[in-house]
Amino acid sequence: MPTRKTKTTVDKAAKEKPAKKKRPARNAGGSDSFVYVLGTIGKDGRRLTYVGWTNDVARRLARHNDGTGARTTRGRVWVLLHEELCASRRHAMSREWHLKRDRAFRKKLSEALA
Repeated sequence: MPTRKTKTTVDKAAKEKPAKKKRPARNAGGSDSFVYVLGTIGKDGRRLTYVGWTNDVARRLARHNDGTGARTTRGRVWVLLHEELCASRRHAMSREWHLKRDRAFRKKLSEALA
């Protein structure tokens, strides 16, 4: 009669998954998030605005003006109309969403363009 194989018992400590490492908070390094509104006057005289978020407003504005920013901003000279410091990246993205839908606020800002 063949012998029956039995399962070997493995101690529980070896079976347990290693504990997951906790991620540091996104703003733990002190990198603030900003929401900004840019403005320009188009060739046809229309005032245009662009809303975005970033960790470094000056660097981002330079990229927009160099033509390496968002596609919709290429080929134009942009000026900073408004910026807000946000508590976190998540808050900045939420605030960007709201500013993009607040046309009255963006129109009021664009009136400052000469």
